[in-house]
Amino acid sequence: MKKCFFLLTFMFQFLFVGVSAQQTEQLKVATLNIDGLPKKILAFNVNAEGPGDAGTSRIGKFLAAKAYDIVCIQEDFNYHDVLVPWLEDNYRFDTWSGAVGIDVPGKKIDLLHVQNEQFECDGLGACWKNNILMTATERVAWKKMFGKFSHAADALVTKGFRRSELTLANGTGIIVYNMHMDAGDIADEKEGKDGPDREARLSEWQQLLEDVLAHLDTRPIIIMGDMNSYYCRDQIKAEFIDKIAESGKGIASDVWVELKKGGKYPSPKTGIVFTEDAANILDGELLDKIIYVNPTTGTQLKALSWNMDVEGFLHEGQPLGDHYPVTATFEVAVDKASTGIETVRSVSEEPVEYYNLNGQRISQPDKGPYIEHRGQENRKRINK
Repeated sequence: MKKCFFLLTFMFQFLFVGVSAQQTEQLKVATLNIDGLPKKILAFNVNAEGPGDAGTSRIGKFLAAKAYDIVCIQEDFNYHDVLVPWLEDNYRFDTWSGAVGIDVPGKKIDLLHVQNEQFECDGLGACWKNNILMTATERVAWKKMFGKFSHAADALVTKGFRRSELTLANGTGIIVYNMHMDAGDIADEKEGKDGPDREARLSEWQQLLEDVLAHLDTRPIIIMGDMNSYYCRDQIKAEFIDKIAESGKGIASDVWVELKKGGKYPSPKTGIVFTEDAANILDGELLDKIIYVNPTTGTQLKALSWNMDVEGFLHEGQPLGDHYPVTATFEVAVDKASTGIETVRSVSEEPVEYYNLNGQRISQPDKGPYIEHRGQENRKRINK
């Protein structure tokens, strides 16, 4: 009888340890502005120093070799076709919103009223390993931008953010935001003319806050992108980090601040702040950021590492683009008490959802290009 009791006790402990071990896993994410504007439009230099076809192909090869679990990309405009082939075997993709130029299919430019033109692309894209599923996505444009033919030409394209709801291989749900915020021209900042850019970024942080709080439940949130923001220049901590804590729904942390600055955010500065460094570094801070939000109850993230991934991103001694990849590794810990034991949804129970090529949910289409998601399927269907 004792042998049977001890055997049952051992089996129970073994199963308990096995289940507990499944409650954590590591997740490595990266964000990268790939500088994908065309080198020229007609005879005009637009991005002459950009990576172009050859450089973007090298970026794709770099990302494939690094094998991050989730990658958020900005400025994926005109060289998408040479980036994707390196990744398509091992990753699923967000929708590409198009290129910039006068020869863009379906885009007619009124050359007499160029001041009214805006490209409907946001340059945002993401990819995630094949064992990660996207269950919902939405593309949102910024309510406020500044500058079309000056101040970094933010309003020439439809900048904004994308929110993707993902399910990891173990069934854990997370939410990932990818974004590109209003940029500033260094010359404008030197001359003290960047006030409207700062105002636009503040509005964008406030808009992002509203969306994050509206979707913050028991799933953690990872926010990545080219924020074009410095803590010493923009009100990120007061208007975003602190506001999430004040909501009582969760706690937001910048991985760089937590792991590299001992949790101390840079203090606001008066006057002009700018940098001409190729990687946009100011006192160790990048314009590209990875912020995460742990809900009050539910799945929790623990930041394990932060890195500016330089190794392998150089070609003939020069960076492949004007930003280096920024990466973070998280430990994902599931709180079963709040999320429930059954975290994996049955494929047969999942409804079919349709999205247009801008990533917006639509009703079932009769024709035209769209993307369909159902359960473990992630099929692209293009009707011609």
